[in-house]
Amino acid sequence: MPHSDRDQRAGMKLADMAPGCMLVLVLMLLTAALSRTGAAPVPSAPRAVPPARGCHMAEFKSLSPQELQAFKTAKDAFEDSLLQKDWDCSARLFPRTRDLKHLQVWERPVALKAELALTLTVLEAMANSSLDHSLERPLLTLRYIHSKLQACVPAQPTASPRPRGHLHHWLHRLQEAQKKESQDCLEASVMFNLFRLLTQDLKCVAIGDQCV
Repeated sequence: MPHSDRDQRAGMKLADMAPGCMLVLVLMLLTAALSRTGAAPVPSAPRAVPPARGCHMAEFKSLSPQELQAFKTAKDAFEDSLLQKDWDCSARLFPRTRDLKHLQVWERPVALKAELALTLTVLEAMANSSLDHSLERPLLTLRYIHSKLQACVPAQPTASPRPRGHLHHWLHRLQEAQKKESQDCLEASVMFNLFRLLTQDLKCVAIGDQCV
């Protein structure tokens, strides 16, 4: 029998097959082709880092007016003290372009903890100055926030992904500032950053993935 006749009859048989059978045949042929070419399956999206157990920051979505007033009093007293100093700080330790929204959700508590730790270190050193009384309540509030934040950041570096990108740059910047900046410049940077820390950065961590 000529090849053309056989091809014609084979085509008629395929055309007479039910649509369901045709679909099965196509899937079988596709599967066989993929197995021969060694095509790899599409990788699934990486899973997000689960929140740390015991991390409860919702109470810091907004501080009370009394607490904010205590910080304002301390900031005003510091600004008055600057009039008696001859200081010049050109570097911006907390640039305006920095925003925790640019970080992944699990990275934000890490960044906030570093920012808060530096703030506490600087303010505690200032507590022995004439600002002692005005810093008393702000320090209590910041220590309490820091204690709650501890549960949101793994104690061991191996317990979470290594800092990269924006987070790595931010942590390095804070570490270097403590080595290179004068105490006066650190004090100014921390004091002028207080309300941003309390009303933006802290709130961003407190509302979690709603901070967008």
